[in-house]
Amino acid sequence: MNQPAGSGTADQRYASVFRPGLFDGKTVMVTGGGSGLGRCTAHELAALGAHLALVGRNPDKLRAAAEEIARVYPEAADRISQHPCDIRDEAGVRGAVTDALTAHGRIDGVFNCAGGQFPAPLDRISLNGWNAVVQNNLHGTFLVSREVYTQHMRQHGGAIVNMLADIWGGMPGMGHSGAARAGVWNLTETAACEWAYAGVRVNAVAPGWIASSGMDSYDEHYRGVLRELKTKVPLQRFGTEAELAAAVVFLLSPAAAFINGTVIRVDGGVPNARHSWNLQPAERGETYNGFPQYVPPSLFSED
Repeated sequence: MNQPAGSGTADQRYASVFRPGLFDGKTVMVTGGGSGLGRCTAHELAALGAHLALVGRNPDKLRAAAEEIARVYPEAADRISQHPCDIRDEAGVRGAVTDALTAHGRIDGVFNCAGGQFPAPLDRISLNGWNAVVQNNLHGTFLVSREVYTQHMRQHGGAIVNMLADIWGGMPGMGHSGAARAGVWNLTETAACEWAYAGVRVNAVAPGWIASSGMDSYDEHYRGVLRELKTKVPLQRFGTEAELAAAVVFLLSPAAAFINGTVIRVDGGVPNARHSWNLQPAERGETYNGFPQYVPPSLFSED
């Protein structure tokens, strides 16, 4: 496994490809900001000058992420707020958005990163399990987006980036998450139309197999499945958290001012692989990892 860990020290700053100060004076809400892809994206946004409203279910993870960002970027220490919240709870989401506006006075961008799922074939998914995943991935995305829009963006504009997945052609083994993410895709397209008049852009990112901490949450059987997946990727590797974060930051930035209702796939070309074509081992290529604090999932150290 050749996923690069962060190459610097724990206090080294993010090596973003975007210009310094890109988000000066802007506030971005990141759900799931305490770990994984949300944490990485929050680091990059802080490095680019953003104020951060970190949302997540686990207060300890939010606190740790906020303290880590403040240590790396001391100038950002007073620009970070934490909002523990279950994004499936309407009242909780409404309160978190209100509190974030009280803390920062504005919300210019949202990255709806929070979500979760578990591997299971459709006939073994209980209704409770189905509801838990759909409510987290779809309902939560809707609630956060709606509240930010009604409480602030309708009057001031902004940008929302939602989280999809490699759902093209179905998602066998995770049908609950595939259905929810497909719903988020349609929600993204609908909101992009309905809210455009107010200067609100709504887009999505669709990561493929990104080597993020979330992979360590799966059982040993599925960890074994994950270890083999890079051979199914035309680029013959997993993606890094920073490669996903870069797409999110771009969609939140002014450079994407005329991009609305679309999705950026960050998947190494997985949907383009075909049974009629044998993928060859990679002879060359580059990997971007601007996140010094990145640690690959432990499952890859077991190879």
